[in-house]
Formats: sequence, structure tokens, C-alpha cells
Amino acid sequence: MPEKNNPVGQINIELSEEVGEGIYSNLAIITHSPTEFIIDFLKMMPGVPKHKVKSRIILTPQHAKRLYKALKENIAKYESVHGEIKDPGGDMTYNLPIPTARA
Repeated sequence: MPEKNNPVGQINIELSEEVGEGIYSNLAIITHSPTEFIIDFLKMMPGVPKHKVKSRIILTPQHAKRLYKALKENIAKYESVHGEIKDPGGDMTYNLPIPTARA
């Protein structure tokens, strides 16, 4: 039975100040297995030889597909207001070195 202050279909979310500040990322590396998708977010800076993963999100395949659909929908909404998002780098996946994980 739903609580009085939380009607059916609504989610009560708390966002701490620290998490609300966000983490800047200009590179995402996506890997997957049969049971999960892993998205590592990095900040690459010129002249820095080693880049650290700043955040990692682990999703089920179903949630990864929902995220894909939500991003696609939101990008379309953004572009309908602000115009097409230009990608001067083209498909960067072919230009990136294969990352190596180190502890």
C-alpha cells in the first residue's frame, strides 16, 4: 500500500550536495558482459599521461537499454530547441588506445 506522501508512480529521491556538484567527464569507456554494462567516466587533460576513472556506473542490460532510449529522446528534445549538436571529432572510438586497468 502506497504511503500518503508518496503516491503510486512517484519516486522519492535524495540528492546530497556532494553528488549534486557532479563530476566532469569528457570520455566514457563502455564494456559489457552477458549480465551487465559498465560505463567508466574519465576526465582527459592535455599533457597528462595517465587518466583516472572518476566514476563507474554498472547497469543491467535492461537498464542500459532504458538509458540509451532516455538519452536518445533527450538529445532529440535538446536539438529541437538548440539545433544539431556538432561532433567535430567524428567517431572517436577508432582513435582511442585500448585502456588498461591498473590498481
